[in-house]
Amino acid sequence: MLAFDDAAGKPAVEEEEENYFVSMTDMMIGILFIFIIMLMVFALQFQKQTDESEKQADKSKVQIEEVLEKVRQVSEQLHGLRSEINEELEDLSQSQRERTALLNDLERELKATGLDVQIDRENGVLRLTENAIRFATDKSNLNAQASDNVKKLAAVLARVLPRYTSCVVSNSATHCKQLAPGAAIDTVFIEGHTDKQGSETAAGDSRNWQLSTERAVETYRTLTAFEPSLRALRNPEEKEILSVSGYSSTRPIPGTEMHAQGAEIAQQAWEKNRRIDMRFVMQVDPSDRLKDVLRLTDNMEGQIEKLREAATLR
Repeated sequence: MLAFDDAAGKPAVEEEEENYFVSMTDMMIGILFIFIIMLMVFALQFQKQTDESEKQADKSKVQIEEVLEKVRQVSEQLHGLRSEINEELEDLSQSQRERTALLNDLERELKATGLDVQIDRENGVLRLTENAIRFATDKSNLNAQASDNVKKLAAVLARVLPRYTSCVVSNSATHCKQLAPGAAIDTVFIEGHTDKQGSETAAGDSRNWQLSTERAVETYRTLTAFEPSLRALRNPEEKEILSVSGYSSTRPIPGTEMHAQGAEIAQQAWEKNRRIDMRFVMQVDPSDRLKDVLRLTDNMEGQIEKLREAATLR
């Protein structure tokens, strides 16, 4: 038997089914609204992250541009530094060429007088061999033959050196001329040397240092006594170009100081090392440009530090 609603005259089961479907519809609509809200929240979060990413990208782009600009500046400074170094090397090469020309002139004229000399072009050394200036063991004085050879040397120096000297003193006044870069003599070192005899003991070593200096001074005095004009020669700073130095037995001629030698060969080696060398140093004044290079490198260090900081911030 069916139950009837007294007021409407409809079956009661139909009303229950209708209420059931209404509840399901409300629930589905609620779920749909929740899904829409979640989708909106996700969309807002995504938009926020996108905006932040764009801002971060813009910030990174600015930082990258700043870093690239600093890199460009450092690159320009490196290029400038390279140019400075190349100029300095060119001056040094020019100085080397001028010094070689000087040594060639001296060698040619000295050999024309009969003097036995050797040229070390790489180090700028004119070596007066034992056949030109010979010293006895533990002696610094020049014998008659050596003195005559120093006289020949003085005459050649007086003829050749003025061509490579910037200034000369005449009548108590200094007169200077302009030479090409690297073409002027700065210093001529008259270097005294000894053999190694006695250098094994402290007293002997001390004596060799004294002896080598005495030989250099004796040669200097003899040179300037024969040719006083040599003392009038000045470098670009108006200082005398002739100077003296002593090296004891510390700079033997290569191949002459081997230990495994016979007595006769050792004696010949010792005679070779009791000698006078003349070392020619040309005037190359890199001080101003070297200061510029130092200043440039200091600036580059500052730029590199900024690059480090910029890289840390990214």
